[in-house]
Amino acid sequence: MTDVTASGDRVIELEIGGMTCASCAMRIEKKLNKLDGVTATVNYATEKARVSAPAGVGETELIAAVEAAGYRAVPPAPPAPAPGEAGGAPSDATGEMPADVELRSLRTRLIASAVLAVPVILISMIPAIQFTYWQWATLALAAPVVTWAAWPFHRAALVNLRHGAATMDTLISLGVSAAFAWSLYALFLGTAGEPGMVHAFELTVAPSDGASNLYLEVAAGVTMFVLLGRYLEKRSKRAAGAALRALLELGAKEVAVLRDGTEVRIPVDELAVGDEFVVRPGEKIATDGTVVSGRSAVDASLVTGESVPVEVEVGDAVVGATVNAGGRLVVRATRVGADTQLAQMARLVEDAQAGKAEVQRLADRISGVFVPVVILIAAGTLGAWLGGGFPPAAAFTAAVAVLIIACPCALGLATPTALLVGTGRGAQLGVLITGPEVLESTRRVDTIVLDKTGTVTSGRMSLAGVHPAEGVDEAQLLRLAGALEHASEHPVAKAIADGAAARVGALPAPESFENRPGLGVHGVVDGHLVLVGRPALLAEWSIEPDARVAASVAAAEAEGRTAVVVAWDGAVRGALTVADAIKPTSADAVAKLRGLGLEPILLTGDNETVARRVAAEVGIERVIAEVLPSDKVAVVARLQDEGRTVAMVGDGVNDAAALAQADLGIAMGTGSDVAIEAADLTLVRGDLLAAVDAIRLARRTLRVIKGNLFWAFAYNVAAIPLAALGLLNPMLAGAAMAFSSVFVVGNSLRLRAFRSSVGGVRP
Repeated sequence: MTDVTASGDRVIELEIGGMTCASCAMRIEKKLNKLDGVTATVNYATEKARVSAPAGVGETELIAAVEAAGYRAVPPAPPAPAPGEAGGAPSDATGEMPADVELRSLRTRLIASAVLAVPVILISMIPAIQFTYWQWATLALAAPVVTWAAWPFHRAALVNLRHGAATMDTLISLGVSAAFAWSLYALFLGTAGEPGMVHAFELTVAPSDGASNLYLEVAAGVTMFVLLGRYLEKRSKRAAGAALRALLELGAKEVAVLRDGTEVRIPVDELAVGDEFVVRPGEKIATDGTVVSGRSAVDASLVTGESVPVEVEVGDAVVGATVNAGGRLVVRATRVGADTQLAQMARLVEDAQAGKAEVQRLADRISGVFVPVVILIAAGTLGAWLGGGFPPAAAFTAAVAVLIIACPCALGLATPTALLVGTGRGAQLGVLITGPEVLESTRRVDTIVLDKTGTVTSGRMSLAGVHPAEGVDEAQLLRLAGALEHASEHPVAKAIADGAAARVGALPAPESFENRPGLGVHGVVDGHLVLVGRPALLAEWSIEPDARVAASVAAAEAEGRTAVVVAWDGAVRGALTVADAIKPTSADAVAKLRGLGLEPILLTGDNETVARRVAAEVGIERVIAEVLPSDKVAVVARLQDEGRTVAMVGDGVNDAAALAQADLGIAMGTGSDVAIEAADLTLVRGDLLAAVDAIRLARRTLRVIKGNLFWAFAYNVAAIPLAALGLLNPMLAGAAMAFSSVFVVGNSLRLRAFRSSVGGVRP
């Protein structure tokens, strides 16, 4: 994808392949930024590079620079229909996308390594089950793990070596290879291959020549654990581009276009500016346009955030992907394809994701120093022992022991186990955490921006007030108005009918019914001529509301509610008000969010009056209302420019770009797929109290991960000197590594005790 900046530079997007840690992204950035006039940002999470380049630097030159760093780069593939749709085709012969193939390959390696490595670890660590020639059996089991299953690490290490770099893959490859190579030496040239050989479980520290020591359990176990971490990471990263696919899927697929007065159904892609098309009740509007015939109510809540359906008539503009909730419309297309508001919102989501600050995993940050230091220590150990006149076997044993004990077995478990337990507990509480990269933001968040419609409120119209005229029975008012509105498809009518049925029971069927688009309805119910609608409808029948009903209507409209007047037999009988109801848990949730140190801000596309009323009811002081989708992104960015760390909670398509822009995006699971895919956390329960649990649980999980990483590295730091001095017994090394893994798992399991702040949620 290529755009042009205000300065005339082109903005080119590239998909990057072959990255295995955040340091890879940093290395690619440095390589690209060395080109004249080029400014590049590489996002490890989305595996994309965003490059601002002058006209003299072409896409081919950028790709060559990435490949020179040892990675792959290609222009993004254009969005295609899903497999099975017209024009759609899978990316390979199996029908799977490349990401699916890569994930499947990683999963296969993980399963195979677990099946083979677990017996190796058990046999090597438990002398009681070590049978005759057990060591050769473990070699047969460990060899495929060390060679085939660990091949991604070896390949990455070789690529890094060619470019003079070292990453966590380098240390994993070196440790696994050294452990396996020394085990081969001990088996074929030492005494470890003799019949009846036993690994005595002795917790003693003594020098050894290493000729009888096997490290197969270390080589196989490290491979298995690190593959587990890589698989979990890949699963979370894979969803990075799903928001855009979900957004594009929101639009209509076909449209009934008028050709010489006849309706012809064609794919939306073939629609051109100026074409007139038909939109029936319940159908999506295919593209942005202007109404040329008909009147209706359009539900635009997913695109604009407006909770009340908008009445449209001839001359009014409509937006693609909104839903026609009322009568038949004929619309003339004014914008199609990439120019539509839906496509512009897709670009907003993409831009916000590409500009999100890169969050490096803690292990990668530390390993940037840790890996080369360990390699230097191992080389120094070998040189020191040889220089001291010790036998080469003893010197090599000590050097290999440094690599083995430093190999990050516990590090491979530190993040995945905490994430597994934390996300599992979160799922019980209605919180879905997408991956470890989102946890850092929860610790720093100080501001939480709340969308109104569908987040603080239910997002559905409901009967909010009944105001009978003097001497009119409230039940009869609801019964007659509800019966007539039950025959209408309008969302306001549905709210009145549902509310009336809930309060007075079964409603009678109207004897006659007529809909007046934009005004209301009238008909005969139980022998009464009933009118329900705007005062303009009653005026056509020369009926004027009395002062009491007029005051009720004015008060409702001042609060941002929708009011309709009810009359029968020539006189006004009362008024009904409809509003987007506030969720019962919202006020409590806002108070708890304040207790977590967060300042709540209400952000909505609704009008100022409605927003202020909702904010006052739930205890929010700061309100930003009447904003468009692009304005929501700008509001979040402005708060970030003020030095705030911003969390955003939303549920609609109009929130997706702001969710991606925020430091922490939280989507309501009851909302659109686009919002859910663009967010970092998803609240399945659909109420704000789940947001409180989400932030508390994410912060707790981050603390556990940090604790795991600290103890994993502390184990390495404490054990490396013993290895360098040749005082590390192989079984002691295995026991220490097993203990470090058990400690990390046990520490992670403490997250199972996390309790929800909501009463009644299952433990």
